[in-house]
Amino acid sequence: MDVQTSQAPETVEAAPPPKAEILEICAEYGNDRHRMMDILHTVQNRYRWIAPETMEAIAEATDLSRIQVEGVASFYSFFSLKPKGRVTIRLCDDIIDRFHGLDAVVAEFERALGIKMGQTSRDGAFSLEFTPCIGMSDQAPAAMINDVVITKLTREKARDVANALRAGETPEKIAVPGFSPSSAHERANRMVNSNIRHAGEVLLGPVPQNAGLTKAVSITPTQIITTMEESGLRGCGGAGFVTGRKWRFAAGGEAERRFVICNADEGEPGTFKDRVLLTERPHLLIEGMTVAARAVGAREGIIYLRGEYEYLRPLLEEVLDERRAAGLLGTEIMGVRNFHFDIRIQLGAGAYVCGEEGALISSCEGLPGEPKTRPPFPVQRGYLGYPTVVNNVETFCHAARILDKGAKWFFDMGKEGSHGTKLFSVSGDCLNPGIYELPYGHSIWELLSIVGGEDAAAVQVGGPSGTMIGRDSFSRKLTFDDLATGGAIIIFNGSRNILEIVEYYMSFFVHESCGYCTPCRVGNVFLQKAIAKFRKGLANPEDIEYLRDLSSTIIETSRCGLGITSPNPVLTTLKSFPLIYSTMTKPTKDGIRDTFDIQAAIDGARKIAKRRSYIFDKDFSQ
Repeated sequence: MDVQTSQAPETVEAAPPPKAEILEICAEYGNDRHRMMDILHTVQNRYRWIAPETMEAIAEATDLSRIQVEGVASFYSFFSLKPKGRVTIRLCDDIIDRFHGLDAVVAEFERALGIKMGQTSRDGAFSLEFTPCIGMSDQAPAAMINDVVITKLTREKARDVANALRAGETPEKIAVPGFSPSSAHERANRMVNSNIRHAGEVLLGPVPQNAGLTKAVSITPTQIITTMEESGLRGCGGAGFVTGRKWRFAAGGEAERRFVICNADEGEPGTFKDRVLLTERPHLLIEGMTVAARAVGAREGIIYLRGEYEYLRPLLEEVLDERRAAGLLGTEIMGVRNFHFDIRIQLGAGAYVCGEEGALISSCEGLPGEPKTRPPFPVQRGYLGYPTVVNNVETFCHAARILDKGAKWFFDMGKEGSHGTKLFSVSGDCLNPGIYELPYGHSIWELLSIVGGEDAAAVQVGGPSGTMIGRDSFSRKLTFDDLATGGAIIIFNGSRNILEIVEYYMSFFVHESCGYCTPCRVGNVFLQKAIAKFRKGLANPEDIEYLRDLSSTIIETSRCGLGITSPNPVLTTLKSFPLIYSTMTKPTKDGIRDTFDIQAAIDGARKIAKRRSYIFDKDFSQ
């Protein structure tokens, strides 16, 4: 295959697939509009795009309008309304990847494939594009090649990968060269290193299989919920809602159906703990979901797996099949009459906002991943309008262990209000990035000592939506009541530009906003532009208060967690690093901002009025 040396076209010609084939795909999913994500994934994978004619056929089969189908297809970044290459290379452009050599990797892929970022080769062989964090921050730079993950990229490795692809090698063979795994677990482990640095006694140490489920079938559903409440277990995704209380709400009242959904869409940049649990403890996860189903009376479950983790789907499907064959899923689980529960996997498609439980439920229903208005809450009216428990991977794994070992065992670990252990995803400027299972209550200083990050100048706790602190705050504790985190700990040394990090995080939120709320959709753009102004040294002292005021407006008027937390990169760095902002400002002269450009300001008015200004246009003549 000859490399394309001239600039590739923005679009590649491709004929739409035959309507009959699209109708067959829809029929595979019962022409069910709620399975829209699965229909679109199948079409995208098979034909590399979702053509206008394709959307018409899907709309016909599912009894929807064309605009409804297009609304879903256009919402998710992994679906494309234009033809993509047979091999689509998505390079992660997270800040960690940028700091660890992404530019050189990008240059090598562009050179070797003869296309620029965002382009598809003329022969339809390759597409090259950026994507936000793919959950590989501990082994960056990383990329997805179709559904295969490649980690620890260098310029040399990028060149080798590109050359192998051009020579016809499959992404699978490139990711695990010379190795034919005998199981999906082996393949996943060869592709991505789990990087477990410290295994605690709850999740990553020795875990007996199905001990929690065995206990669950020997007691009543109410007793299961009471055990969860007494353990002090709180949701491990960041919000920290009491798990037992959530389950009790879902179990209360009459309902024809109830659901248990696992949120495996950890899209927060810098977070990858659930990736490790999905790889190393898939049985424990499904056991925990089954315990929850027993507690609340659910018969149906869904694992919402982020699209970036599609490489783990065969492993999870294999485990589900094993548990069905062993009588641990399906009908009359463990021989218990009327205890029926089964799980399907719903694959996401590249939308950070689907980590929010309302948006996740929308996605499972075959809709754009837009958050739902609350109340009602999912435990009252969730998936398809029925009571629904949504917890993340780590929470369900904890639940299974608590049923096995008892509430007191878990409660006695950690600190008051923050019980048990926590998985920390550590990345950035440290000697030993990876996963650490530690009891709640460690200080940042203690964690930095463990991971080899003592020269840190700043630590981002909880990812972009969390808190960035400086060295004067490293004595703070990792607990729900002090530094709460869904798991991400990102370490930056003194060579990193704080404002560069903030600007990147704001660009991330701009990209990932669902667009429903104007303050979030527009306000974050203004915040990003304001930070760019500071970086250029063009800000004045009044701009600092502008940042605070605008952030407050976004927080107070957004309806979901994305908008409520999106200003955090600005607000927490203003608090922790005020001198960085103040040193980048210049005072105003006579109340007029140095940066105000009257010509740029009136340019839009010129175009609308179709005339020039005799006041401001110096060369104006009647």
